[in-house]
Amino acid sequence: MRTIPQYNFHKTKYGDELLVDVVSLPDIKKYLSKETVHSLTYYDITLITTGTGKFHINDQSYLVTKGDVIFSKPGDIRSWDIHTIQEGYALIFEEEFLLSFFNDRNFLQQMSYFKMERSTSFLTIDDENYQRLSYCIQTIKKEIHDYSIIDRHILRALLYEVLMLLNRAYIQAAPSVCNSPDNRREHVSRFISLVSQKLPEHHSIGFYADKLCLTANYLNEIVKSTTGVSAKSYIQNKLLVEAKKLLLYSDRSVTEIAELLHYESASYFIRFFRSHTGSTPLEYRKTRKP
Repeated sequence: MRTIPQYNFHKTKYGDELLVDVVSLPDIKKYLSKETVHSLTYYDITLITTGTGKFHINDQSYLVTKGDVIFSKPGDIRSWDIHTIQEGYALIFEEEFLLSFFNDRNFLQQMSYFKMERSTSFLTIDDENYQRLSYCIQTIKKEIHDYSIIDRHILRALLYEVLMLLNRAYIQAAPSVCNSPDNRREHVSRFISLVSQKLPEHHSIGFYADKLCLTANYLNEIVKSTTGVSAKSYIQNKLLVEAKKLLLYSDRSVTEIAELLHYESASYFIRFFRSHTGSTPLEYRKTRKP
């Protein structure tokens, strides 16, 4: 059965443990020469500086070029055109690198581009932000490579600047998705967290509403006002994402996928998939598989 390579963070690359790094895309390509589809156990922010090509995150495909940024979280399934995307930098880090210093344990999840309900993993930045981001990334790289004693506080400050700079740019690019009333965020955040924990075993809104001590109608309302889709649609969209991952990046049969996603039967899963995509699971696999 086809398995997706998963890459871990090289924590002792520079001797002592260091959980942040900047890697050039040409250096990454040698690891992807045989199998470009992969996943990471850490966070990755990739800045494209030269070349044009496709970058795939889960079931989404983006045509990227200079000035584009791609965001990926641990577990996201990725692939990119290693022959046409020529140059760029991947700013990579473990969550622990920030959490060992910040008091806010949910800091990264509050970044719009790392949220579970993010609308896209892609951002095009203007020239001013491109220059500033490039400078920060190069400074991080210099701090790591040019000093015998690596100052983790400086690196955290630089990483924090990058994260906040990109968060502001991301929100400006998609304000309707990122801005919502704060008094509803807590419930929605808990709902999204529950879905990530309990899916695919539980598909019903009632299950999540009960866990949150809310009515199903109210849960639908606040999720829609925050994410743009109802709670029911959010659950269905997450199921579709998982189904598409399994169809594109595994050799499991439709029956096996239906079982993994806890559908009553393969035929029920097929009807669900076709009603939301316009094609059967096998048709989708045939036309979209990398």
